[in-house]
Amino acid sequence: MVNTVAVIGAGPCGLTSMKACLDEGMVPTCFESSDDLGGLWKFKEVSDPNRASIYRSLTINISKEMMCYSDFPIPADYPNYMHHSKILKYFKMYAEHFKLLQHIRFQTTVKSVKQRPDFSRTGQWEVVTENRDGQEERHIFDAVICCSGHYTYPNLPLKDFPGLETFEGKYFHSWDFKGPEDMYGKRVVVIGIGNSGGDIAVESSRVAEQVYMSTRRGAWVIRQVSDNGLPVDMKYNTRFVHILFQLLPINVLNWIGEKKVNAMYDHTMYALKPNHRLFSQVPVINDDLPLKILSGSVIVKPNVKEIRGSTVVFDDGSLVEKVNTIVFATGYNYDFPYLPNGAMYKSGHRVGLYKHVFPPNQEHPSLAVVGFIHALGAIMPQAEMQARWVTRVFKGLKKLPSNQNMINAVEKDTKDIEKNYIVSKLTPLHVDFVSYMDDIAGEIGVRPSLPWFFFTDYPLFKKVLWGPVTAYQYRLRGPGKWEGARRAIFTQFERMHQPLKTRQVVEQEPSAAGRLVKLSLTIMAGGAAVYYFHTHSPNTIPTLLSNLRPQTL
Repeated sequence: MVNTVAVIGAGPCGLTSMKACLDEGMVPTCFESSDDLGGLWKFKEVSDPNRASIYRSLTINISKEMMCYSDFPIPADYPNYMHHSKILKYFKMYAEHFKLLQHIRFQTTVKSVKQRPDFSRTGQWEVVTENRDGQEERHIFDAVICCSGHYTYPNLPLKDFPGLETFEGKYFHSWDFKGPEDMYGKRVVVIGIGNSGGDIAVESSRVAEQVYMSTRRGAWVIRQVSDNGLPVDMKYNTRFVHILFQLLPINVLNWIGEKKVNAMYDHTMYALKPNHRLFSQVPVINDDLPLKILSGSVIVKPNVKEIRGSTVVFDDGSLVEKVNTIVFATGYNYDFPYLPNGAMYKSGHRVGLYKHVFPPNQEHPSLAVVGFIHALGAIMPQAEMQARWVTRVFKGLKKLPSNQNMINAVEKDTKDIEKNYIVSKLTPLHVDFVSYMDDIAGEIGVRPSLPWFFFTDYPLFKKVLWGPVTAYQYRLRGPGKWEGARRAIFTQFERMHQPLKTRQVVEQEPSAAGRLVKLSLTIMAGGAAVYYFHTHSPNTIPTLLSNLRPQTL
């Protein structure tokens, strides 16, 4: 029986893991190496080694309703896309509300986690920590949750850029970027076109003489502000869209999505078009980058071939002279240096975790990783779902499959990821947000049931089908049910609108055409579902209809 749990890290994943432990009657102790909670979202002018780092102006690219915890909505007056200071304030409110602070030991670094000599019998772990005075302490825990993240160790592939040692200016990783103050009047090359690379190119272009963005493969770039001014994730991350992804061929979905994205700005014309399809990789989310390209402030270039002093040469033979600064937005390596060798199972490019949480090679399921995942969605609800499952496994309320079955599942996941996504050693963690959330919710017993809602609560059914897949949906039923979940779903757009009500205007009534379009889409989706089952499983519909007929005695 697990009673005590070590939680490593007091970021958003560590906070929700502590709460999940308390919800199941366990006592968590969280070790946090810094002097405050928040993890990545705690801004510091000088970053601490081996910790995630952010820049001064960072604003999250996930809207507040899609990133909040399932039983603690973000205040209605907070902006939809929040500055990092607002996010940190929300985490502190969460910690205070659920009385988590008393369980955190700040300025305490975990040096090692290893199995106790009697691990085969007890499943316990010995955790060695070091406080700010350098004093070591040993602790015994029944279980351990690792929440140390994967944006900690910068990947700086200097050997891939011949001649860098001759560079006459300054170069650094995006991990070190705090603001563009040192780039006034300079010529800057940003290597990499992920979200960090895009943000840094935009920020630098406001003050630099010229910014060049170098990319090996290109990228799809989408806007945060979608149709009718809605946050893009609230508009498109819905169960209706998710159902379409299950019914329609991926090539059709890619064609529709790319057509929509190119209608905003033609990726070929902007030199952004990548080699991969839209849904093969998480896109870059940046509203400002296309304008900066259009205005000439940012010039997109191919991969860097070599560096000659202050000249940067690209693969297509073009070159840029008098470069002052190079920023490597080249991603991160990941590691768990406090764990013993062999604690993690390797599968392809990635750490092989059963459902991205449990090492499948442990004798006892008393070690888990929370938040080590990547999807087109916020980490907070995903980590919360993982933590809820983990604590029920720790408590003995859920059992895991055998080690061999878990290993087989991990290998299958690795093949599926490599088949469906563009992966590398730096990006091996892709999942589909809704599918993954539903999968883990099924393990807990909290997965929303559309048929049940259709027959028992039709207004809720409509909100769950057509509305965004917010975390509240996973508090409607089952273990951890929250009485406020239904109301939170019905009021989520009110909270979205609240910070925008800064001037009184006359609101327009919904048009009949809009309702007709929605009805047409519903009919189309229903028809697509019927066609899909008719062609792939012809007996499904007749069986369902026969079950609905009154039984004759």
